[in-house]
Amino acid sequence: MFSGIVEAFGEVTQINRGKDSSNITLKSSLAKDLKQGSSIAVNGVCLTVVSLGGDRFSLDVMPETVSKTDIGDLEQGQKVNLERPLAADGRFEGHIVQGHVDDVGIIVEKIEVENAHEIRIKTSKKLMDMCVEKGSITVDGISLTMVEVNENDFTVSIIPYTSEVTTLGFKDVADKVNLEIDVLGKYIAKFLSNLAISEELRENLIPNKAKDKR
Repeated sequence: MFSGIVEAFGEVTQINRGKDSSNITLKSSLAKDLKQGSSIAVNGVCLTVVSLGGDRFSLDVMPETVSKTDIGDLEQGQKVNLERPLAADGRFEGHIVQGHVDDVGIIVEKIEVENAHEIRIKTSKKLMDMCVEKGSITVDGISLTMVEVNENDFTVSIIPYTSEVTTLGFKDVADKVNLEIDVLGKYIAKFLSNLAISEELRENLIPNKAKDKR
């Protein structure tokens, strides 16, 4: 489990692409604190360290991850956001992040407003249905608050510091970002969906039973 507080940049130093999967090697100051089998969030995607040496470590990326995230689009020399899993005895900041990306969004607008950058992101209707103003969302592994929610897009606002220490500082219009909705929101949406189905079944079945008795 993660919190969406990015710890460091990683730099892609090597990519070995298969038919539908890949293996990527990253260079980062966090490498010294990792071991084989460690989990690490890369642009919000939970991956496993399969090998490491010096200031570099490698990760296998399976077909599901390649097809559902922006990890498959990474190029050599590109920077990524990194976060290690939460420590059980550490301070909890941000919000609960699983590292399980729900969808990919597209940056459609980026505006500088005094001491902040407002970034508007377009995504699928399925994801937008679970977005609420002032709700939490993970964008490329960064815990952010949605300041505006529309039918097809939402807006987040970041301070200059966040712009300096994460990929959102240099990502621009038309660039992809990984999105993960607050897990509590997903459970509530599932519960309400099942409740609505149960209510519909009840309404359909009860009249039929009454008719049969007559």
